[in-house]
Amino acid sequence: MSKLRSFSAPAHVIVAGANGGIGSAFVDTLLDDPRVGYITALSRRPLDRQHERLRSVTVDFADEASIAKAAADCGDNIDLVIVATGVLHRDPDIRPEKRLADIDGQVMAEVLRINTIGPALLAKHFLPLLRRDAKSAFAAISARVGSISDNWLGGWASYRASKAALNMLMRTFSIEQSRTNPGSLVVTLHPGTTDTGLSKPFQRNVPEGKLFSPTFVADKLLAVLDGLTSDDSGGFFAWDASRIEY
Repeated sequence: MSKLRSFSAPAHVIVAGANGGIGSAFVDTLLDDPRVGYITALSRRPLDRQHERLRSVTVDFADEASIAKAAADCGDNIDLVIVATGVLHRDPDIRPEKRLADIDGQVMAEVLRINTIGPALLAKHFLPLLRRDAKSAFAAISARVGSISDNWLGGWASYRASKAALNMLMRTFSIEQSRTNPGSLVVTLHPGTTDTGLSKPFQRNVPEGKLFSPTFVADKLLAVLDGLTSDDSGGFFAWDASRIEY
């Protein structure tokens, strides 16, 4: 059964970060969807798979010219863009801060570049390409720890700040988008704790039943997107379709 019944078929879907744990699961799930006609997978290195409905495009998400070229090659009437790029840790230079004294300006700038600026540049070049004659959507993967009102633990300053900034940007873009393409929506999505490389070092304290497979997450988030309308644009939604306060 299709998860994109509210979108036009055959749908053209863009997945940015298609080589990551969640991004790769989105690609696999979308390829199994009979209403998806074509997937353009954007990633820093070519995908190691081939399919007649899949096109792999190498993109440097830190280079606006690279993003602009990819967008120009995709054409218009895009039905759905999913941005699944992001970083929490990276050996040997990026680790989530446990306290204020751990903050390093260069590391923080790198986390913001990947988690916030990259998706903003993708929005700049892909939002104008969304379909106007039917439902279309731009969705960026965020995280509940980016919610300011839900922060009771502290720590992870760079990651939290980058996701909070991402939420603000998508909210801002949704307002502009409502004026130029009122049938579209722009949202951020929380996948829950997903069993990927991003969460590996931090899975020990995850409650039983709350560590999700990437396939489960992709399936759930596509169902969430299917149920949203343009009235939901600018919102922040969890994998179970609940709304998260910014």
